[in-house]
Parts: sequence; C-alpha cells; structure tokens
Amino acid sequence: MNKQMLQQLFLEFMPEEAVLIDEPMKNHTSFKIGGPADLLLLPKKIDDIKKIIQTCRENNVPYFVMGNGSNLLVRDKGMRCVVIKISDNFNEVKIEGTKVTAQAGVLLSTLSNKVLKESLSGLEFASGIPGTLGGAVTMNAGAYGGEIKDVLKTCKALDQEGNVLEFTNEEMELGYRTSIIQEMGYVVLEVTMDLVSKDYNEIKEKVNELNIQRTTKQPLHLPSAGSVFKRPPGYFAGKLIQDCNLKGATVGGAQVSELHSGFIVNVGNATAEDVMNLIELIQKEVKKNFQVDLHTEVRIVGEI
Repeated sequence: MNKQMLQQLFLEFMPEEAVLIDEPMKNHTSFKIGGPADLLLLPKKIDDIKKIIQTCRENNVPYFVMGNGSNLLVRDKGMRCVVIKISDNFNEVKIEGTKVTAQAGVLLSTLSNKVLKESLSGLEFASGIPGTLGGAVTMNAGAYGGEIKDVLKTCKALDQEGNVLEFTNEEMELGYRTSIIQEMGYVVLEVTMDLVSKDYNEIKEKVNELNIQRTTKQPLHLPSAGSVFKRPPGYFAGKLIQDCNLKGATVGGAQVSELHSGFIVNVGNATAEDVMNLIELIQKEVKKNFQVDLHTEVRIVGEI
C-alpha cells in the first residue's frame, strides 16, 4: 500500500493536521537530525493509538512509537514506516492527594513543575530531563540518585495486538535503562505514581540545585540527545572519553561536547552519518585505551 492510500485510512478517524506525510524527522528530535518519515501521526486519545496500531497490523505496515525525540537519532534516509508520536498531543495529568496519574506524552519537566506546585516530592531528579514520561518509564530514566522505579506505582500499556495491559511496579522489571516495556515492545499509555508531601520551598530548593548542576555541566544550548552512552560497570563514559583526549573531537557537524564528554552535540547541520561516525571513533578509542566497550544509550533508527 502506498503512502497516500495509507494516509487516507488514518484520515478516516484523525484530523488532517495529525496525519503528516513525508515529515522531516529533524523537526521531531532534540538532535535536529533525521530524514523524512513516510507518515507521522499525532494521536490525542488511547482509542486513536489502538486504531493506528490495528490499521498498521491489518495492512502489514511497520510502525514505530516515539516520545518527543530526546533520546533518538534518525538516520539520514528517514523512516519507511508509520511513526506514532506520543508527546505534547497526549499529556493529561491528574493529581489526587499524593497520587499522580499522567498520560505518557507529558514532558518530565512539565510534570515536575505540576507536582512542585502541589508540594509533592519524588520527581525532583526528573525536572531537567528532556523527555516524555512514556520514554522515561520505558528506559527507567534516572539522574542524580533518582529513578522512575522509585515513584512508579502502576503502568498502563498497549501490547502489539492492541490490548491494554496494566503492570505493577514489580511487574515492570525496572532495571538500569530497561523495563518489560522495552523488552516486549509495548507502548506506555498512562502511569500512576506515589509521591510524598513536603514543604514547597524545600522541594523548590532541590530542583533549583539540580538544574544549576545541569546547566553548568551539560551543553543544553546545543542540539543533542543527552548522554550518548550507557554507563559501563565501574566507569563513567564521559571520563573515559575525556581521558582519550576526545573532548571537542569533530566529525562533520557533530562534536564531542567541550562541556561534557558524554554528550555529542550538533554544532552545525550535522547528519546522522556524522554522529554515527563519531560514535564509532569514540568506541574504538575507548576500547583501545581502556579495554572497555561503550554501548549506546541513544536509540538509532531509520533506513540504512
């Protein structure tokens, strides 16, 4: 089935502005990199997501689910599939006492601000993470001593057949940058969290402290996908890269950040190929100098 025919199927239950054809993925990733997706869809309801997946399955069309693209590198040829973007189009939040229920597309920064206003503690670590709740749950995101698994109570997700499943914290199998969601290819829909009532000023002070650490130690002024590599056991990826004298190393428009060596930044129209070549260079040098294998945390997708 060609793109135009497939587009018409989705337009039967979605508005025109939510069904984009040949959409440049560089407009939807924090790296500002990526070729066109055949179709990019912006659902607002769980039923829409179910119908999209059902339509894809009935027509043997591959699909890919993304959040706001903060941990994503899309190759230069783009994506030959339907991309389902669950971000600020799917972001409702409900707060009842210390219980917080939020849709997967809400940004962690937005969610952190909302719970702060209610004097709820537990998400301070997430206030500066540039991703969605769904993405954070999928990879059990964490920073500064906190992780999603510390606050998650239950998670509603969609399996590959379009069934809505509900998992407890224990059933989520949340580990270092992994979860059952990631392992099984499920789609996070909604999350409930248990937070703690605390003094507003105390929470605000902690958030400010962590944000200062981020802004002074991370290259937030340039397009990137955050930490490129997972932390190898017993080491810090950024320190290994720095000790290989790779700080500032550049391939095309991609550069090892001069502020934090664990980041690769787009310093000027970088291509995905530039980034991947720089990743390969880093991995080779770290292996040669320290006999340590670096594995990417950033997700690399698209046509090879």
